[in-house]
Amino acid sequence: MTALICGSLAFDTIMAFHGRFSEALLADQLHKINVAFLVPSMRREFGGCAGNIAYNLKLLGGDPLIMATVGQDGAPYIERLEQLDISRRCISTIDTSYTAQAFITTDAGSNQITAFHPGAMTLSHQNKVADAGPLKLAIIAPDGRDGMLQHAQQCVDLNVPFIFDPGQGLPMFDGAELKRFIELATWVAVNDYEAELLMERTGLTLAGIAALVDALVVTRGENGAEIYTGSERLDIPSVPVDNVVDPTGCGDAFRAGMMYGLSRGLPWETTGRIASLMGAIKIVHQGGQNHAPSLAEIEDRFEQAFGYRF
Repeated sequence: MTALICGSLAFDTIMAFHGRFSEALLADQLHKINVAFLVPSMRREFGGCAGNIAYNLKLLGGDPLIMATVGQDGAPYIERLEQLDISRRCISTIDTSYTAQAFITTDAGSNQITAFHPGAMTLSHQNKVADAGPLKLAIIAPDGRDGMLQHAQQCVDLNVPFIFDPGQGLPMFDGAELKRFIELATWVAVNDYEAELLMERTGLTLAGIAALVDALVVTRGENGAEIYTGSERLDIPSVPVDNVVDPTGCGDAFRAGMMYGLSRGLPWETTGRIASLMGAIKIVHQGGQNHAPSLAEIEDRFEQAFGYRF
């Protein structure tokens, strides 16, 4: 059944800085930064959390339905989704705005500095979850502030279980709003930095957050992930790769693996491992949507990494 992905569609301009940001930033001068990074390589990619999650879920054989907004320049993205056979029926075009744009610079240590123009994304609340039809589950990924608030409540009103994935949108919300998201959600997914910020703003511990949802997932990059469900903590290993190329979109690939496992009722041990594998497959490719393994190749890679098939 269909998995609804509420989040951003964006064009990503991805640049590589061959040094390290830490070498160019002076700790005692951060109050007056005026610095430029030479970026010898640059490329423009299709991105946005909803686009990336849907792309990866489609690779797994899932049925993603994107709910998002694009701007007057969004036609190339719509055409791409058509080529990928990903439904566009819940994507709205805002003729008075540009599609969201992310300008991402990655240094030699895989640290990133991102400038983001939300554009049409700020009007995502114009889309309604009720218009999506029957749904197995949903994810509330980074999007316009009002859209995230309203889509979470709409999922609850329609009895649609959902993952709360605040991502880079987390700073838009205060502690009370974040706690309300957690109370409404069925599952919460954050990276380690977001977990710390979520605890700081809500006053909840990881155990406290986990007690309010069916599962809390905390990703920790090359250190794998932790899944807190009930009184149990599962440690999910990362999948080693030969060469880290670009971390952009790895979290989205991970969440697609989560949605795949949840939609099929797989145990958390397997769901977490599928998610971990999808992140590893993505990280050895530039951009969020340039890896293209077949489902059979993903299944074989999973067996090689974990010793069984999903």
